[in-house]
Amino acid sequence: MQIAYFTAGAAGMYCGSCLHDNALAKALNCLGHDCMLLPTYTPIRTDEKDISSDQLFFGGLNVYLQQMSPLFRWLPKWTDSFLSSPRLVNWIASRSMGTTADKLGALTVSMLKGSHGHQAKEVSRLCDWLEKESPDVVVFSNLLIAGCIPEIQRRLGCPSAVILQGDDIFYDGLSEPYREQAMTELRRLAKDVDRFVVNSQDYGERMQEMLGFSDAQLAVSPLCLDTSDFEKLSKGGVNEQAPTIGYLARLAPEKGLDILIDAFLELAEKNGQVHLNIAGWLGDQNQDYWSEQQEKLSAAGLSDRYQYFGEVDREGKLEFLQSIDVLSVPTPYLEPKGLFVLEALAAGVPYLQPAHGAFPEIHERLGGGRLFPPESASVLAECLAEMLADRMALRELGAAGRTNVLQTASSRQEAERFSRILGELVQP
Repeated sequence: MQIAYFTAGAAGMYCGSCLHDNALAKALNCLGHDCMLLPTYTPIRTDEKDISSDQLFFGGLNVYLQQMSPLFRWLPKWTDSFLSSPRLVNWIASRSMGTTADKLGALTVSMLKGSHGHQAKEVSRLCDWLEKESPDVVVFSNLLIAGCIPEIQRRLGCPSAVILQGDDIFYDGLSEPYREQAMTELRRLAKDVDRFVVNSQDYGERMQEMLGFSDAQLAVSPLCLDTSDFEKLSKGGVNEQAPTIGYLARLAPEKGLDILIDAFLELAEKNGQVHLNIAGWLGDQNQDYWSEQQEKLSAAGLSDRYQYFGEVDREGKLEFLQSIDVLSVPTPYLEPKGLFVLEALAAGVPYLQPAHGAFPEIHERLGGGRLFPPESASVLAECLAEMLADRMALRELGAAGRTNVLQTASSRQEAERFSRILGELVQP
């Protein structure tokens, strides 16, 4: 199949969805398909080789200017090419443009309207390009960038698939009246999507209730990752030094770093050896949040028992995972994917995650860790203490999970399932 796969850039940060999209597209190509990974808004950033095209659609600067002024909706095409230059968009994104929902309400609604929104010229440009490429199927990495699907169907007649992997989180952050307007557009748009693909049944059912699409439109494809470099690790990631808890995700309230730190404070009072290692992207909007967490650690006299590794690349991620005994990212929201859990398991590191969202399905499928009732930081602290009390059992737990991931959760296996889903659309 010839697949046009549109993915949303995340304004210069490492993003789980970008990492997943890049790995899946690469695996589809390895299976013999012609999968073009096409960034939207901003170029993507990955910790592996970036296979995305230099062609950028709905360039963030361009769509923003078209939203703000009618003038930019009628400028000639050469100006669009300049304003959508990946180098220019990356430069702007690194300085002032973000992806937070609270600042993008009107733009989100307009983008969902597709050819009826302020970015109609961009929709036309995308469809012109697709007509030349003639893909068999078009894939979007989330519904929020898929407002052009009705026009694609009208002009090309090819089927479409949308991977849902966190759309509700962005939607929930919209302020009124844009939140209600966006929901109207999302539910309208959902009727035109041929297949919604999710990584967990839990998330699929929640999004189905939210968007109102049919059972026939839903397909579940369990989350996987590129395991090639993890296979080269000589051993699992259980640390031989001080017992160490790890956190690998962006530093943000929705990922639950504050919950983990509160649990660490309780645990550290009883265990004078335990350490906390933290890695992940820190956005400007969460600088104050991170400062508050550091102040809590400092006030408790624990400044020498935690370390922030910053935003790690692929090599740094592997080294980080090998420095910890157990991973915990206690998200208060219902996580749709949980890529960090698979990464930890692939390195032989067991997890302790809340028993909600995608985590119970990952636990049932792969094992290699424990779930805890998401009630309080105290409950998390108790569970961490139990796990760290027997580090040999932790090693065995992580090793079992690693075996399951390497054998059953590679990107190639996900690509095989995904290609079957797309094949049903191309040849019903």
